[in-house]
Amino acid sequence: MNNFTEQENIPLSSRILYQSTECVVVNKLKGEATEGAVRQIVSLPRELKAVLPADTQLIEAVNRVDVPVTGCAIFALTQDSLVFLNSVFSEKGSPLIKKHYWAITEKPPQLPDTCGEYTELVHWIEINKKLNKSLVYYESAQDCKKASLRYKIIGKGDNYLFSEIDLITGRHHQIRAQFAMEGMPVKGDLKYGAKRSEKDGGIRLHARSLSFPDPLNKTEIVHVTADPPYIDNLWTDFMKLIK
Repeated sequence: MNNFTEQENIPLSSRILYQSTECVVVNKLKGEATEGAVRQIVSLPRELKAVLPADTQLIEAVNRVDVPVTGCAIFALTQDSLVFLNSVFSEKGSPLIKKHYWAITEKPPQLPDTCGEYTELVHWIEINKKLNKSLVYYESAQDCKKASLRYKIIGKGDNYLFSEIDLITGRHHQIRAQFAMEGMPVKGDLKYGAKRSEKDGGIRLHARSLSFPDPLNKTEIVHVTADPPYIDNLWTDFMKLIK
């Protein structure tokens, strides 16, 4: 059972980053599900229904941000925008879509040689539905999909690394699984090998910014940025490294 701290809830209305008749982008909290919420998990679409206009056609996630992850989550509000946004988000490497993440990960015994430089990670991912977990391989195999991202380690502490990530594909648990494969599990992510959990059940992965074409004016790019909803010493140290 997840142990997301209720007292840290922040009003949803204050977390809306962008809103139009076609879509809405929210700074998601840990413990909120963008789709398929099960018992004891907060359904973000259900919460949005209470604050969006009464005539909203639908509220459906376009980028599916994991429950313990925070940051930019986009929802289509009409069927036309859902079809359009799903199409552009599914196009690998589309210049119209930019997904930028921040991660605090456990420090491996040996640091990568590319600290301070952008490095591409490429793996093949297979989803184990029974475990709700992505299995990662270095070579292509049956039932696997290619997963790629670019990351840069921008700083390090005694126990953790601070990284910026540009997500290229959008596979299930992709960042979590790929970083764990490289010996750098996201802090608090027990599912992917972290040494210990976060006290509130979240993990240190944050969808920092998102760029996408406006579903109405398809030549106009919308850009949204979200600070981590809960600022503590670790996130403060991270933000000091951003130039």
